[in-house]
Amino acid sequence: MVLVTGGTGLVGSHLLFKLVEQGIKVRAIHRAESDLSRVERIFSYYTGQSSELFEKIEWVTADINNIPDLEKAFEGVTHVYHCAALISFDPKDYGLLHKVNVEGTANIVNLCIANTIEKLCYVSSIAAIGKSIGVKEATEENDWQQSNSSAYSITKTAAELEVWRGSQENVPVVIINPGIIIGPGFWETGSGQLFKRASRAPKYFPPGGSGFVTVSDVVSIITSLMKSDIQNERFIVISKNLTYREILEKLTMAMKKVPPKKQIPGWVLEVLWRLDWFWSLITNSKRQLTSASVFSLKNRTLYSNAKVIESLDYEFEPLDNAISFSTDIFMEENPAL
Repeated sequence: MVLVTGGTGLVGSHLLFKLVEQGIKVRAIHRAESDLSRVERIFSYYTGQSSELFEKIEWVTADINNIPDLEKAFEGVTHVYHCAALISFDPKDYGLLHKVNVEGTANIVNLCIANTIEKLCYVSSIAAIGKSIGVKEATEENDWQQSNSSAYSITKTAAELEVWRGSQENVPVVIINPGIIIGPGFWETGSGQLFKRASRAPKYFPPGGSGFVTVSDVVSIITSLMKSDIQNERFIVISKNLTYREILEKLTMAMKKVPPKKQIPGWVLEVLWRLDWFWSLITNSKRQLTSASVFSLKNRTLYSNAKVIESLDYEFEPLDNAISFSTDIFMEENPAL
C-alpha cells in the first residue's frame, strides 16, 4: 500500500493518477474541507475513465498534525509520498507555515520510523536550495542562507532536516527540489497564477528568473526514484532555467496574447513592497509583495539538473508541450479571460 499526502494539490493529484493508472494500491490523505472533485477533474484531462480510476483511491480524512488520524492512515503502508505543504510568502503566516510544513513533516517522519516504512519521498522546493553566484548554476550541495529567504523557504528547509532525521533512524528517503511547476487545474494558487497573469496580457515583466519543470516530469521522477535503489539523496528537478520574461512570453503567445515588452525597474519593486507592507499593516490584509519575494523577482537564479539526469538517465519532456496543453485547458475552463 502506498500513502500520498497532499493528494488534492497539483503534484499530489497528478501523482495519484499515475499510481492508480499503473494499478498500484494507493491511499490518500485529505482534509475534511478539501475538494476531491478537483482531483477527478485532473484525471479527466488525461483519460475518459476518470471516474473509474478515481474510485480506486482509498481516501482517508486526516490532518498531518492530527496524530491519531495519521496512525490509522499508516496502517498497512509500505511507501510514502509526502507532497502536502502550505504555500505562502506572507511573513504573517510563518506560524502556520511552521505548523504545516515543519511539524507536519516531523509527524510523517515519526510515523514512517514507527511503521518501518520501506521508503519515504519528500517533495520539497528549490526554495530550499542555496542561491547561485553570478552565472554559476546552483546544485544540491549549495549552502542555504536565511538572508533574503521567504518564510516559506525557511520552513521547507527546516522540513528537509526532519526528513534527514528520518534517514538517520533507518528510513530510506529521497528528497526532490522542484522548480516552478507547470501543469493544469490549479489556477488560483502557486504557479497556476502565472496563467491568470498571462491571460491579462501584461505589459511588464520582472527582471529575474528561475527554474521551471512540468508536473508530469515531477511525477515521473519521484515514482522512478521510489522504484530505484537510490536512497538518502536529494535532487533538483528543473527542466529549464528561464527568465520571467521568457516564461510570460511562452504563456501569452500560447494564449494568442501580446507578450510583455517592458521590464519593471528594480527600484519600482523596492517601492512597491514597502507600500504593500504599509497597506497590510493598516488593513491587516495579506501581503502581496515582501522584501524576499522582490529579491527573487529582481535576481535570476540558475539551477543544475545534472544529478537527476545522470542518476536516472532521465530525459525531460519539452516544456513548450506542457505549456500548450495547460493553456488549452485554462482557456477552456476560463472562457471569459
